[in-house]
Amino acid sequence: MPFIASFLRRIYLSLGELAWSALFLILVLHLVLSYLLFMLAGEGDLVGRPVDFLYYYMVTATTVGYGDLSPKSAPGRLITVLIVLPGGIAIFTAVLGKLLTAIGTIWRNRMRGLGDYSERAGHIIVVGWQEGQTHQTLRLLHSERHANEPMSVLVAKDLPENPATDYADYIRSDRLADADALTRAGIAQARAIIARGANDDETLAAVLIAEDHAPNAHIVAYFDDDRTAQMVKQLRPRVEAVGSLAEELLSRSARDPGSSEIAARLLSAASTDTAFSLPVPPLQTPLLYGEVFLRLKRRYNVTLVGMLSEGMTDLNCRDETPMRGGETLYYISGMRLDPATIAWARMGDET
Repeated sequence: MPFIASFLRRIYLSLGELAWSALFLILVLHLVLSYLLFMLAGEGDLVGRPVDFLYYYMVTATTVGYGDLSPKSAPGRLITVLIVLPGGIAIFTAVLGKLLTAIGTIWRNRMRGLGDYSERAGHIIVVGWQEGQTHQTLRLLHSERHANEPMSVLVAKDLPENPATDYADYIRSDRLADADALTRAGIAQARAIIARGANDDETLAAVLIAEDHAPNAHIVAYFDDDRTAQMVKQLRPRVEAVGSLAEELLSRSARDPGSSEIAARLLSAASTDTAFSLPVPPLQTPLLYGEVFLRLKRRYNVTLVGMLSEGMTDLNCRDETPMRGGETLYYISGMRLDPATIAWARMGDET
């Protein structure tokens, strides 16, 4: 009988591997056997109500032994000593050991990059790993993380374990342009993606995959070759392509001493003069840039330095430039403003 043979083989394998199904079957059989033996022994206090028996079984199996329920007859005590106590302890130990092993396996898989964060939302994904640069990026992202903001997720290759456990979760991939790995990193609901591969070709491939799978995320990519960065800016306007600024900083600092220090302070999260961005919500009444400049300076002690409007960035806006909503303001401050605390409707009346 092939069916019976296959069924028995499955039972044998489940018992050999101590699968959860086999463990549950053993528990039920031992529970029923203990109940029937106590019933035959006349232990009415133990088997009179199922709840009482379950309570007695659990406190015996876990060796708690409160003593409020116990067998009264000699046969009942023999059943406890020979059947209930050793069987219950063995089953309880097996369940506890298997549970701890499962938890340990989940933790080790997460450390090895085999976890799944596809349900995570509102986080930042960092694609690619460079020993010093990426670790610093993750540290800076973590330092600015809000209390309710999920931890960032690192997607990298050739790393046996998470190299930055304090700052990010980890997804391991054979290549950066891997849709499955990015899906496990929660790319569908990520708010931003930072891509920096071992070379520009790898970065560009990761960017193209990210664009397809993250329709609402802001994508930032670093390219070694400025020409590649410029090409990406032209062909992929949604991607913020960043190139090296070393040459510009060197030449600017030669003519304007201290320029590199200013740039470093504006980009550093640890500085008291850091550049931030602020989205402007839809406005019922248009505002003037100069009005907003004065209001934010007086109320929040921040300094506006520019505005992004209709895809164009102006770092020296005229006071009479209108704002109708949808713009992004750039400002210098010691801390990031909470957009929800700004009374945009009264902005023009309180300047």
